[in-house]
Amino acid sequence: MKKIVLALATLGIALTSGAYAQNAKTLRLGTEGAYPPFNFTDKNGKLQGFDIEIGDALCAEMKRKCDWVTQDWDGIIPALKAKKFDAIIASMSINEKRKKEVDFSDRYYFTPGMMVARKGSGYKQSDLKGKAVGVQLETTHSQFMEARYKDVNLKQYKTQEEANLDLANGRLDLVMADSAVIDDWIKANGGSAKFERVGDFVRDPILGNGAGIAVRKGDKDLVAAFNKALTAIKANGTYTKINNKYFDFDIR
Repeated sequence: MKKIVLALATLGIALTSGAYAQNAKTLRLGTEGAYPPFNFTDKNGKLQGFDIEIGDALCAEMKRKCDWVTQDWDGIIPALKAKKFDAIIASMSINEKRKKEVDFSDRYYFTPGMMVARKGSGYKQSDLKGKAVGVQLETTHSQFMEARYKDVNLKQYKTQEEANLDLANGRLDLVMADSAVIDDWIKANGGSAKFERVGDFVRDPILGNGAGIAVRKGDKDLVAAFNKALTAIKANGTYTKINNKYFDFDIR
């Protein structure tokens, strides 16, 4: 009888330890590190940005230790599938195409797309035939331009920053990007004296319905954990504090 009790006690300890180990397991988070103000590397080589602070806040709420891994954008989903990291927090828009490859949390922010040209261009969204338009490779903005503007001269870049610089240097007529990202860049590079929005903000099913946290297909427990933590940081004011550090408007 004593042996049975001892065995059960040992099993109980093992199960408890296993559950704790699973809960305490380090969570690896993938991001690009080249998409300010959402994720970028500062002069000291440290990751910064809205995505990073939201990710850290979610980890704290989940009581999980989290390590960040940087990955070029065009390889970020393959890297997730290859288990280089456990989740992507990198301003990834939720759309039907990506939902075939990964599972998503609830959205953690939403901003529309925006087209920008140099000041005085006079361009109209309805007539961009032949214009040189820059987008970042493998983004919803590149998918949108390919589907909706087949008559433009589309140029795809590894990072958004490269496209923005070519716009500033006259090698592009326009760029299309997330409105918060391009607005942040414009403010730091001459503002409305040098650049102007072309047409209205862009909302389209191809662009999705906001950014979510991507995980490998079928990882329902991790999705549920992120959703629970996201609800909590919105309720306790942590989300608002982070939002207000980067934006003068609510991006929820």
